[in-house]
Amino acid sequence: MKNKLAVTSILTAITASLCCITPVLGLIAGTTGIASSFSWIEPYRPYLIGLTILVILFAWYQKLKPEKDIDCECEADEKPKFIQSKTYLGVVTVFAIVMLTFPYYSSIFYPNSEKQIDIVDKSNIKTTEYKISGMTCASCEVHVNHEVNKLNGIVNSKTSYENGNAIIEFDETKTNELEIEKAINSTGYNVTEKR
Repeated sequence: MKNKLAVTSILTAITASLCCITPVLGLIAGTTGIASSFSWIEPYRPYLIGLTILVILFAWYQKLKPEKDIDCECEADEKPKFIQSKTYLGVVTVFAIVMLTFPYYSSIFYPNSEKQIDIVDKSNIKTTEYKISGMTCASCEVHVNHEVNKLNGIVNSKTSYENGNAIIEFDETKTNELEIEKAINSTGYNVTEKR
């Protein structure tokens, strides 16, 4: 029973952050288009977090509750297997916390994409807002900014999953709105409107 609780807590913790883990895995694997595959999980994230916490608390309760004295001729004080130990449950708990907090530190996995921009003529600078569907966390923002900043001529890129948009400032002589839209769509999120 206790092992099943540990496995359940690991699975719910991973599932709760799967929508934020996928973009990083996609970046590492070179398949950034899969980033939005698990964005449908985001509305359920609070419930999955709650379930993870409840399962871990129940597992710890089961592990720490006093054993009832049973009158038997069994050998006492048999050392439990590692998978049945408090150490194992501690490792599971730490792993669950790391997975649940992943969206808050996922940006460290993206390489620094800042570059020096030489602006020849300020009249060539244009700002366009792209409405984007499918973004659910800060990891999505970083993923979109990373792909857009690969293009030449990007002056500034500010993406917000909360507003569902990206405001891109770029040099029209070096790139255009269509190239930026393609870069955003290559992440798996979709541009729904440009302004």
